[in-house]
Amino acid sequence: MALRFEILGKFKRARASRLTLPHFVCQTPLFMPVGTQGTIKGLTTSQLEDIGCQIILGNTYHLALRPTSELLDQLGGLHKFMNWPRAMLTDSGGFQMVSLLHLADITEKGVTFQSPVDGKPMLLTPEDSIQIQNRIGADIIMALDDVIKTTVTGPRVEEAMYRTLRWIDRCIAAHKRPHDQNLFGIVQGGLDPMLRDVCVKGLVERNLPGYAIGGLSGGEDKNSFWRVVAQCTAALPEDKPRYVMGVGYPLDIVVCSALGADMYDCVYPTRTARFGTALVPEGVLKLKNRDMADDTRPIDPTCLCMVCKNYTRAYIHCLVTKDAMGSQLLSYHNLYYMMQLSRNLHSSIVEERFPKFVCDFLHQMFPKGDVPEWVCNAMEVAGIDISSCCAPLSSCQEYDSKNVSEEFIHCGRTDSNIGGHDRCSGEM
Repeated sequence: MALRFEILGKFKRARASRLTLPHFVCQTPLFMPVGTQGTIKGLTTSQLEDIGCQIILGNTYHLALRPTSELLDQLGGLHKFMNWPRAMLTDSGGFQMVSLLHLADITEKGVTFQSPVDGKPMLLTPEDSIQIQNRIGADIIMALDDVIKTTVTGPRVEEAMYRTLRWIDRCIAAHKRPHDQNLFGIVQGGLDPMLRDVCVKGLVERNLPGYAIGGLSGGEDKNSFWRVVAQCTAALPEDKPRYVMGVGYPLDIVVCSALGADMYDCVYPTRTARFGTALVPEGVLKLKNRDMADDTRPIDPTCLCMVCKNYTRAYIHCLVTKDAMGSQLLSYHNLYYMMQLSRNLHSSIVEERFPKFVCDFLHQMFPKGDVPEWVCNAMEVAGIDISSCCAPLSSCQEYDSKNVSEEFIHCGRTDSNIGGHDRCSGEM
């Protein structure tokens, strides 16, 4: 096992840890930007270091197509190829082949898909996925799982869960670099608590270095989302990292961290930047709006990033969607925001002020006390009293889009389009 996980502080379920990987010593909770083809669009690796990025997620499917895993292996792995000295995680490659390409089919052998090069049928097996990831050389590699949308019901959910358990054994057997790379299993089972429980127990029996909670962020309601996370984190080992796949909204990260999760990834911060949207404590700020044209304030007056120190909203308004510099500046700011959120989560837990941090976070995002009901329910399970953040008369309310200021839009919507499928789409 090429991983050490040390818990440095706790509050109820929430924990702050030191995660030691071959290429970097990380602090959790942490957010991982998605670098589909070995790059975070518009940002250099030195800039990512400057903002405190600890782990980058690479896309196995796209890297295998270009530049190819064989070339990466010859050149010393993806770390050297992209000049990234810190940690890296690669996904299994299977989900992209299901979500991006037509005529994909899953059987016991693996995922059969239509080649984007010549249209011929191609097969990705658990063994192929691990072999490719061994060549790429990431610190954390993901097992190939049978993925279905959370909105799917019926016998297909059970079939996918049990196949995921069978495939993990094939992944373990195929893994040739266990002393250099850490293989994480992925908990499946849809929204069925019994199937999730079976999958968790099966994976824990394999004694893997870490565990991911998969199959979420795909259209399920938020109440179902947090309950699956709460169930899985409660059942997974205390001494292993827990990774909730596809989560990118700051609110969701705070909630999942309170429930005991450690790691997250999503394209959301950088993709929304390319559409002219900035992450701020109040929610999101739309830089394309007309009222930004003569606004001489920084994106966020409280932010210490390079963008907020040097550029105004008016300047970025002139650039967004018209010049590449606009998306670069917003991507830098948004990722800085996510890294700072990660640092604040970690320090607040270690310094035993996590409940106050959560309340302050919610108060900034929902100053009128209209905290979504699902957040209130999740915090109750997490053992955090947020009554001071909620509206005094109606306790907790569902999000009401009419109850939002014109300047800011909350990232606390009750819908669950939080980027899980966007993360897997391969477009970063």
